[in-house]
Amino acid sequence: MRERVLVAMSGGVDSSVAAALLVQQGYDVVGATMKLFCHDEKDIPDRPCCSLDSVNDARRVCETLGVPHYVLNLESAFSHDVVDDFVAEYAAGRTPIPCVRCNTFTKFRDLLRKAEGIDARWIATGHYARIENGVLHRGQDHAKDQSYFLWGIDRGVLSRMLLPVGDRTKAQTRDVARQLGLQVISEKAESQDICFVPDGDHTRIIRKRLGADAPALSQGPFVLVNTGEVIGMHAGFARFTIGQRRGLPGGFREPMFVVDIRPADRAVIIGPREALLGKGVVAREMNWLVAPLEPGAEVEVQVRHRAEPARGTLVRVDGEEIEVALEEPVSAITPGQSLVLYDGERVLGGGVIERGLGVRGLPVLAA
Repeated sequence: MRERVLVAMSGGVDSSVAAALLVQQGYDVVGATMKLFCHDEKDIPDRPCCSLDSVNDARRVCETLGVPHYVLNLESAFSHDVVDDFVAEYAAGRTPIPCVRCNTFTKFRDLLRKAEGIDARWIATGHYARIENGVLHRGQDHAKDQSYFLWGIDRGVLSRMLLPVGDRTKAQTRDVARQLGLQVISEKAESQDICFVPDGDHTRIIRKRLGADAPALSQGPFVLVNTGEVIGMHAGFARFTIGQRRGLPGGFREPMFVVDIRPADRAVIIGPREALLGKGVVAREMNWLVAPLEPGAEVEVQVRHRAEPARGTLVRVDGEEIEVALEEPVSAITPGQSLVLYDGERVLGGGVIERGLGVRGLPVLAA
């Protein structure tokens, strides 16, 4: 009996090649495309993922591979687990990563439930990451590594996961697509935007859910970090994130950045570059993908997807909250983003950044 695997297929090159490789390896492959939100008249046809065209691309790839293809309606769960959280985080002055929530719940938890329903031993995706000896690792190509977005999956799911393209570069994946005759997707552009915010305007989603008069979209002050001086007004703190320069008042001798957001008084705090530096970070909702570490353990941490890993020491573990002291200050530690812990290539776990701990007495983030 061939082992059955349910493959999450977005219609893009990575998941299509993942399915093709599994067919080559002798698995009983079933393709599944997740319907995550309503495809209405505003749907953008050429969006790389999550459009009706992408559903059809996934179906055509499955036809080429000779495997069944299904569309899974996960719209309600996605709206609750991902979109509602997205809106709530921005309303609280934070900057969420919906891809982490989607991976944690929809792409793995909900996909695994569907796999159980068809007696599939495995689930698979096109993520650039690897699983070795039951432990999640960075993708072979660090330029495409997506392990940063996978820290929230249940540890027990790792034993059921296959990541067929994790040991390849993007160029190699496209080559495989051409070699396998998957011309329909071999040159397809990558998805860069949040799938439910195709126009890049995340405030549109907030406005739709909370109303145009929501505090996060209402006028508030720009405040200087050192003096507390009000130097102008903005049109809603949800339009800003830590480290942002665009849209700030000018006239200063040095570049100014958003260094804090205070929802209570709708204030966007700005300051010089050094006010962005943090010597430590506190994270909540900690999820361990290995046996939990004890205080004193040395780790590498990443506070943004494209950030360089920084060395630190775990100084506190309090249930699902941890604190890490950093060897060198790190810039723009942002509430709502992910703190991911590594040991070289291994992913130890991660959590949602609660706050950064500042240097030189400058309040990087609100306590």
